[in-house]
Amino acid sequence: MRVTVDKLNAMAIFVRVVERGSFTAVAREMHTSQPTISKILRALETGLGGKLISRSTRKLSLTDEGQRYYNECRRILEAVDAAEHSFKSGRENIAGHLRVGSSVSFGRLQIAPRLPDFLKRHPELEIDLQLNDQNQDLVSEGLDVTLRIGELNDSGLIAHHVGTTHRVTVASPAYLKKNGQPQTPRELGEHNCLLFNLLSNQNLWCFEREGQRHDVRVKGNAQSNNSEAIREMVLGGLGIALSPVWLFSEDLKAGRVTAILQDYTAQSLPIHAVSPANRRQSARVKAFVDYMAQALEQAPELDPIK
Repeated sequence: MRVTVDKLNAMAIFVRVVERGSFTAVAREMHTSQPTISKILRALETGLGGKLISRSTRKLSLTDEGQRYYNECRRILEAVDAAEHSFKSGRENIAGHLRVGSSVSFGRLQIAPRLPDFLKRHPELEIDLQLNDQNQDLVSEGLDVTLRIGELNDSGLIAHHVGTTHRVTVASPAYLKKNGQPQTPRELGEHNCLLFNLLSNQNLWCFEREGQRHDVRVKGNAQSNNSEAIREMVLGGLGIALSPVWLFSEDLKAGRVTAILQDYTAQSLPIHAVSPANRRQSARVKAFVDYMAQALEQAPELDPIK
């Protein structure tokens, strides 16, 4: 079978539809219409002489032939991509569409403010920033790269360490005036602690002092999967939180919250830029990862509290 440019384009569209699970999402991504995507895939099926996708009102699913064809398409497209990259010998243009994922708070406070400068350096790029406090599936969400805070559980990802989230134990002056200020981690067990429930050990807070580790089980009457919601609870005087320094940096300067247990170092969390293992890292992904690593290294709001 002769493979033309149009055929490769149709194969690429088919692969994206499978990965996104939606004709509409791919149409939006490619700046075209849903009927156009459907027409291209129907033509592809006609040329092959069989169905690739079983369509229903709820979801798309691959036929057995479609699954085999999808695997072959991925192999072919990756080979084409690798051949182009080899030909360009490092001269790949930093341009095109880049889909970036992040948690809501980190994306809003640490990524979005840096995009104007990044895009000024790379004006041919288009950024689609997708924020979600759940760990996004890179393939199904069509993400090129995502920033994740904390230890990585999925070893099947390409990960680059780009920074560290130092954490601080904080409470509002009003809460401390009413309930007293704990002097040791153990005393946190007597306080209302606000939990960020996306961490695997949300109620185990770990500290270190003079080489000795201090772990304490905490509890409280409120928790959330969003760190900015935790911040609002702290500002409202509800309790104590163990949170990223960058989340409370302005509040600490303004005296709206107080850093406590400063004789103890709270356990830090790594920040990784992760990409799907079965995709070659493009020049635009590398440019973004390198930029964020440098920017986060120089960000004063990510420094530990002195």
